[in-house]
Amino acid sequence: MSTVLIIGAGGVGRVVAHKCAQQHETFSSICLASRTQSKCVQIANEIKEKTGRTIETAQVDADNVAELVALIQRVNPFMIINVALPYQDLTIMDACLETGTHYLDTANYEPLDEAKFEYSWQWAYRERFEQAGLMALLGSGFDPGVTNVFCAYMQKHHFDTLDYVDILDCNGGDHGYAFATNFNPEINIREVTSNGRYFENGQWIETAPMAIKKQFDFEQVGPKNMYLLYHEEMESLAINLKGVKRMRFWMTFGDAYLKHLEVFRNIGLDSIKPIMFEGREIIPIQFLKALLPDPASLGPRTVGKTNIGVIVKGTKDGKPVSRYIYNICDHQACYQETHAQGVSYTTGVPAMIGAMMMIQGHWMKPGVHNMEEFNPDPFMDALNAYGLPWSNIATDIDVDQLPE
Repeated sequence: MSTVLIIGAGGVGRVVAHKCAQQHETFSSICLASRTQSKCVQIANEIKEKTGRTIETAQVDADNVAELVALIQRVNPFMIINVALPYQDLTIMDACLETGTHYLDTANYEPLDEAKFEYSWQWAYRERFEQAGLMALLGSGFDPGVTNVFCAYMQKHHFDTLDYVDILDCNGGDHGYAFATNFNPEINIREVTSNGRYFENGQWIETAPMAIKKQFDFEQVGPKNMYLLYHEEMESLAINLKGVKRMRFWMTFGDAYLKHLEVFRNIGLDSIKPIMFEGREIIPIQFLKALLPDPASLGPRTVGKTNIGVIVKGTKDGKPVSRYIYNICDHQACYQETHAQGVSYTTGVPAMIGAMMMIQGHWMKPGVHNMEEFNPDPFMDALNAYGLPWSNIATDIDVDQLPE
């Protein structure tokens, strides 16, 4: 039994707090902190009503190491679950080092002034965490996170070599708005408007945004157009999977979503470079974020399902093998349980499970680590137990042969 400090009270923070509160034996005490404490109080009230548990709330500026240190010293947690903004990963890691606290996040660090997604900044903390006897677990969401563990599970149980890996992320949900994002709009738009990139024969190959498209029939969702993107889990998987020849990431988008993005880009609303407006400096993408619906508000109106998984082709005992491992999640079922839609749920549940793995000692090793570095079996069992059941089937699907 351990105390945890959750930083971030958006949709994912809401799910993490609800799921931790359900597990009394693992999470003996919970503190939820955010820049806006009223959001934490609202979530705490939901949890009290659903579970009878009382969780503490606090206000903190996650950009301020001194504030973080003061809060950590007061709460004295075993670990921090960081579901704040990716810009804040490093300040929270600094505070963990200063206070001797373990760390977990769901998304890699991004500099505020550059749309760049890589682990280099956080991997640079490895030696300091090792010397402090502390563990930092990176990317314990769904993708990254569960998809990394899916790959590790395949490598352990089904393959000697994972030659071709395709990660497929489909959100078949409908929230009824003309345009809205399912997580932080600024992060979402930066991610999907960046150049695509995939790993092949030891090299990274870059593509124009949304330049490569395939159509895939997702179980319980139906046919969807999916587009090749760069996604952060590939960076560590390219290192930790045995001899992977090619790895790609695909995400589905509707035509209306893409048309809105095209307009935003054409008029410069996706820019992260400051401009002058009526005598003051503003950042266009942050202005756009203010105009869009809050992702945390989408839960009651989002219907449909997500389907996220990994198709692997390789060999076992010298014979070709092809398997598909995936999870299907229902938006309204997620909302009924945690007051959040499925995209928040599929990120928040793995964050809780990752923390559980650390607290229970299944995954505990000083340093900075990615998900696939650990034994996947207890995490996979926990997915089935805590709301994200998975299917693992032989398949003859060839992504390269799908229609464009």
